[in-house]
Amino acid sequence: MSENTSAIEDEVDVHFEPVIKLTEQVDTKTNEEDEEVLFKMRAKLFRFDADSTEWKERGTGDVRLLSHKETKKVRLVMRRDKTLKVCANHVISGDMRLQPNVGSDRSWVWKVAADYSEQPPTAETLAIRFANPENAKLFKAAFEDAQKTNLALSGKAPVQTEGATKEEEEEKVEEKTEEKENAEEEKPTEEEPKKD
Repeated sequence: MSENTSAIEDEVDVHFEPVIKLTEQVDTKTNEEDEEVLFKMRAKLFRFDADSTEWKERGTGDVRLLSHKETKKVRLVMRRDKTLKVCANHVISGDMRLQPNVGSDRSWVWKVAADYSEQPPTAETLAIRFANPENAKLFKAAFEDAQKTNLALSGKAPVQTEGATKEEEEEKVEEKTEEKENAEEEKPTEEEPKKD
């Protein structure tokens, strides 16, 4: 019986001719030709839907930080796998704050004033999740560098980010308490009136 099945497998050679032959190459423009990739990593993107008060998946693919060759402005672009449809497209501004997503060390949340992945541009709250915490940290570092670059180009002073300030905040609190203690020590004490 095994001889019969091997003989049948040898005889079966299925081949279909295409109905239409595609010979013409079509150049597709992504509007990313004048930009260089500063950062690229696979991730999953979500957006917060205020109407239903839940997170909706936007897509999975490579999140990229692109720097324009002439203007040097940096923007975030993410396209879905396979379809290559844009699911995030916005300039990284100085007022954006990457905040850790509740209960996850591999996810970040931030607000966007104008995301151009849909028409018309909309204000969104986005969340991005990476495969591991190391990738999330690399994204945060690249995102903050892009913010500094864009702020320098616009001539504004960089705004302090929340993730890097824990130690600095503790130092400021210590300094303020020391200043208060020193100020109290230097205050002249009023003499109490003498009782006869």
